[in-house]
Amino acid sequence: MKIWKTGVILAATVAGLLAADFKPAVVFDMGGKFDKSFNEGVYNGVEKFKKETGISYKSFEVTNPTQREQAIKKMAKRGANPILGIGFAQGPAIEKVAGEYPNTKFAIIDMVVNKPNVQSIVFKEQEGSFLVGMLAAMASKTHKVGFIGGMDIPLIRKFECGYAQGAKYADPKVEVIQNMTGSTPSAWNDPSKGGELAKAQFDRGVDVVFAAAGGTGIGVYQAAKDAGKLAIGVDSDQNYLQPGTMLTSMVKRVDVAAYNFYKSVKNGTFKPGIISLGLKENGVDWAYDKYNKNLITDKMKKAVQKAKADIISGKIIVHDYMSNNSCK
Repeated sequence: MKIWKTGVILAATVAGLLAADFKPAVVFDMGGKFDKSFNEGVYNGVEKFKKETGISYKSFEVTNPTQREQAIKKMAKRGANPILGIGFAQGPAIEKVAGEYPNTKFAIIDMVVNKPNVQSIVFKEQEGSFLVGMLAAMASKTHKVGFIGGMDIPLIRKFECGYAQGAKYADPKVEVIQNMTGSTPSAWNDPSKGGELAKAQFDRGVDVVFAAAGGTGIGVYQAAKDAGKLAIGVDSDQNYLQPGTMLTSMVKRVDVAAYNFYKSVKNGTFKPGIISLGLKENGVDWAYDKYNKNLITDKMKKAVQKAKADIISGKIIVHDYMSNNSCK
């Protein structure tokens, strides 16, 4: 009995130390945590964890590229553990700091970092984009749909490629017109440029446009509303931003990824390595709610739900642009 009590006390002490050492942190990337898109999705996930557990987290919003490594290293130096980095651009910083702090657990969204204390969370964006591409083509009256990306990188080409495949699956005659906002990080937060690109596409006959451009998308949606066209949101469910204009949103569950990362570390189930989330894992999807239900016909809904099931079963294979940096 005495040994048993000692064991309980020891276990409680160890658990207490673990709880004391659990000091979560998150480094948001360009665009800020209230970008109504990618960063805000993560913010919603860490906030959910905070509300459920009562455990606060430290955060930092990157405003220029030089801050990434500084912010992550400062978090680690001050004892933050675990640390979540947001966006592919934080990859090099996470890799370096994780090597310097091997006892700290890290995660990064949208990039793979091969370290024994890092969890790399990536998504099959092409699958969700395929579904919204189908909806765009089915909703289009001109057989011309548009895509506006943020920074011109392979990850955003992945969205565009999946979108084009889905549009052509629903309508082989559809034309997909695409533009990228820029080649620097500022492309994620340029609503004016997004609006200009959208207007140019509308002038060419586009009547549905999908923006995968972070905060830049806000300008795209406003332009669509002003022109009486339809738009598609990204990452978070953005249907509420312009009701009647937003056909749907390609939801990327970064909120779930962030929440699950913190929870796994707290529960002792954290595993390093790659986690890939697609339709099957509920990592991506299309948004259907009270804001867009009047824009989605039963025929459209049935078609996209069937395609979703066929992608999950493997009957439909959506090409991943990043597999060979080309789109079929």
